[in-house]
Amino acid sequence: MESQVRGGTRWKRFAVVMVPSVAATAAIGVALAQGALAASFSVSGQQFKVTADSLEGNGFVQYGAVDSGYTLAGDKTVRPVAVSAFNDATITNLCQSVVTPDVPIFGKVSLILKAGGNGKPVEASKLYIDLDDLSADATFTNINIGVAAVDSHKGPGIKQGDKTNPYGFAQEADHASLTGVKQTAWATTAGTFKLSGLHMSISTDAKECY
Repeated sequence: MESQVRGGTRWKRFAVVMVPSVAATAAIGVALAQGALAASFSVSGQQFKVTADSLEGNGFVQYGAVDSGYTLAGDKTVRPVAVSAFNDATITNLCQSVVTPDVPIFGKVSLILKAGGNGKPVEASKLYIDLDDLSADATFTNINIGVAAVDSHKGPGIKQGDKTNPYGFAQEADHASLTGVKQTAWATTAGTFKLSGLHMSISTDAKECY
C-alpha cells in the first residue's frame, strides 16, 4: 500500500541508481554471523543473485562508488556500483545464488543459500550492499534526494574504504520498505547478520534464485 505520509515516496521497478537493495553473500555468511567484517576487501569476479519477499530497513542511504577486484581470469579490475546501506534491516524469505563456471567434471555448479522463512526473518545491522541491478516495489519515508554523500545522516554513512566522491549525489530516508526484490550484486558487508533457518546447498544443474 502506498504511503500517505508527507515525505513518503513510492516507485515501482525503479532504476538502479535510485533504489535501495538487500543481499547476503554465501561466501562470507559465516563470518557475518559471527560478527563484524573488515570494511574493505577485493571483490571477486562473480556476481550473485538475490531475491526476497520483503525488506524493511531503518536508516537508509545510497551513493555511487567503485569496487576494486578481479575478473575470473585473475586480472585486476574496477566496477561502478550503487552502494545501499541500512542501520538495520529485516528480510523475509531470502534466497541467494552464485554460479561457478568451468568446474572440472561438473561444468557449472551453483551455491544456493536460503534463510528467513517460517516467520523468522533475517536480521542485519550496519548493512552495506554493492549492486548494479535491482527491481522491486518500494516505499520510502521522509526521503531526501540529491543530498551530498558526506552530509547524509539518516543511514550509517559512507563505508570506510569506499572509493567515492564524498560530495557527490546521494539519497537517504528514515525507512525503506521493499517487496518482490530481485537483484544482482558484487559484495555485501554487515556488522551483524543473523540468518534464521539457514540452509545452504550445492546444485550441479546451475540453478539460481531467478
